[in-house]
Amino acid sequence: MDKWDHRFIEMAHLVSSWSSCHNDCRAVGAVVVKDKRVMTTGYNGAPAGIKTCKEKGYCIRRKLGIPSGTRAEICYAVHAEQNAVVQAAKLGISIDQGTLYCTHQPCSICAKIIINAGIRRIVYEQGYPDEFSLELINEAGVLLEKYEKPAQ
Repeated sequence: MDKWDHRFIEMAHLVSSWSSCHNDCRAVGAVVVKDKRVMTTGYNGAPAGIKTCKEKGYCIRRKLGIPSGTRAEICYAVHAEQNAVVQAAKLGISIDQGTLYCTHQPCSICAKIIINAGIRRIVYEQGYPDEFSLELINEAGVLLEKYEKPAQ
């Protein structure tokens, strides 16, 4: 890991602060980079025009007792990684061969999208309970690196 990895992970943390998920949920941020340039960002939150969990005052997953890492389809939020890839598509920005920096390890749904978007490297800080995503990322040959904060 180098100073650029540190900078982009820090940026992912800043982006995560924009999350519109309920306060008792993960705030996740993602930054897609190519050649040390930020291409897109994403955070977890409701799709455009849909009330956020903060606005609703509850997380549907918590309300229904759905364990983390399961039943991703039952959630108002679009994941940070998905939003970063969608933003690239919407704006016509190529992220092929880029690096995705994320506060959390991607889930299996995000892993599939990341792979098809051509991302070649993922740097994440916190784990996520989805072993299948690790299998997909490994089989696709995408480099997955856990970020370790440098000693101060």
